[in-house]
Amino acid sequence: MALAVTSSSTAISGSSFSRSVASSDSKALQICSMRLSDRTHVATTLSQRRFSMKPLKESWVLRASTLIAPEVEEKEVEVEDFEKLAKKLEDASPLEIMDKALEKFGNDIAIAFSGAEDVALIEYAHLTGKPFRVFSLDTGRLNPETYRLFDAVEKQYGIRIEYTFPDAVEVQALVRNKGLFSFYEDGHQECCRVRKVRPLRRALKGLKAWITGQRKDQSPGTRSEIPIVQVDPVFEGLDGGVGSLVKWNPLANVEGSDVWKFLRTMDVPVNALHAQGYVSIGCEPCTRPVLPGQHEREGRWWWEDAKAKECGLHKGNIKEENGVADSKPVVVQEIFESNNVVTLSRGGIENLMKLENRKEPWLVVLYAPWCPFCQAMEASYIELAEKLAGKGVKVAKFRADGEEKEFAKQELQLGSFPTILLFPKRAPRAIKYPSEHRDVDSLMLFVNLLR
Repeated sequence: MALAVTSSSTAISGSSFSRSVASSDSKALQICSMRLSDRTHVATTLSQRRFSMKPLKESWVLRASTLIAPEVEEKEVEVEDFEKLAKKLEDASPLEIMDKALEKFGNDIAIAFSGAEDVALIEYAHLTGKPFRVFSLDTGRLNPETYRLFDAVEKQYGIRIEYTFPDAVEVQALVRNKGLFSFYEDGHQECCRVRKVRPLRRALKGLKAWITGQRKDQSPGTRSEIPIVQVDPVFEGLDGGVGSLVKWNPLANVEGSDVWKFLRTMDVPVNALHAQGYVSIGCEPCTRPVLPGQHEREGRWWWEDAKAKECGLHKGNIKEENGVADSKPVVVQEIFESNNVVTLSRGGIENLMKLENRKEPWLVVLYAPWCPFCQAMEASYIELAEKLAGKGVKVAKFRADGEEKEFAKQELQLGSFPTILLFPKRAPRAIKYPSEHRDVDSLMLFVNLLR
């Protein structure tokens, strides 16, 4: 019987297959039946051939070893001395500094744009002719005018700002636990940490360097020693770890007035709030216009001590002496000094609070002598005291900062400085003056309607 294996149309007969197998078996038997002497002869011959081979040339040996186990040549990475570079650029123009920063870091550097004078940074970057990136922190509490500036800047320069937002869960937890305006009561650091510092930290982790609009004259108490370029002392960059992020401050040595001359000369978009008296612009609830003669940072976190004007983004640049932040007390002159204004002690105002049937109404201002808004209303308050003298209304002041601040917040409705309270004749609780208008006529109307 024939065995057939078919592939396409080809068939092998069983007899042909049998002959092939038989032939193979025969050769195998012949090999196996070789005499021992023959096998020994063959082995000896192969051995002689193996050891009589010519050695490989040395170059071939080296090439083969390289292919098998390549040796990586360790190159010393040159570490930039940014302190030395900062000194070298000390007299350089902002344009030259910007050009150097973009040249060194290319796509791994970005401009931090807050929507105020930082537009000057974008104009300088544009003038270099190099590509550049811009990012901004959208805290969710910015003024409408700031958002409109963002849009105008994008259109002017043909760019897309890379917005960074706070973590929604963190914001939700803060607001649910403490309300929308907790920063008026417990300081702004927690809110800034959630809405600004942590989002910035995430944004900078994708960069090797960033560019800020910090200037030495912005805040003499905290920014007076800003270098042109530095290893960022607070944040980490793309590679992670200390020293992984470089911070550039092209405007460090430029005065604010010169920045504005530049902006007007170049006819660039600016925040409409500047025309309303705002100089340093941040979040809407924490920013106010400044009064004539006030420093630009006085409009930020206006209810706090004038020395505390940082949110945490640039805390590494706070001026230090002997490794310790300068904490020398600032001597301020007393305000509301008048024979017609009574100075109340803690005990005095506590007694006033306890009285239910007062002989006469009392108008009391809760103040801090260093507060610029208290200082600004001093003249009108003294004038009001003169007008009310002899008319059955006592005018007084109570210093509510320092050790008395917590008491004033809990017992006297202190929200910000100044807070004005009227203690009527027959009311157990003081009435808080709700208006921001602190002129004589407005205060007089308040007293006459409620005393």
